[in-house]
Amino acid sequence: MNSKYEIIIYWSKEDDAFIAEVPELAGCMADGASYIEALQNVEIIIAEWLETAKSIGKIIPEPKGKLIYA
Repeated sequence: MNSKYEIIIYWSKEDDAFIAEVPELAGCMADGASYIEALQNVEIIIAEWLETAKSIGKIIPEPKGKLIYA
């Protein structure tokens, strides 16, 4: 899967893992021992998030691309 949602990946010393967050999908995140593993895991979680949202009738936001933070 190649999601069009922005994914932010960073190292978490506290978790001793890379964390991958999808800001446009509330609560959508995954971790991994490597950057690539975190990315692969979050792609799975994005698919599951979207599937669950569809099944419960939740509005699915359109991917906005690069987000701007103030």
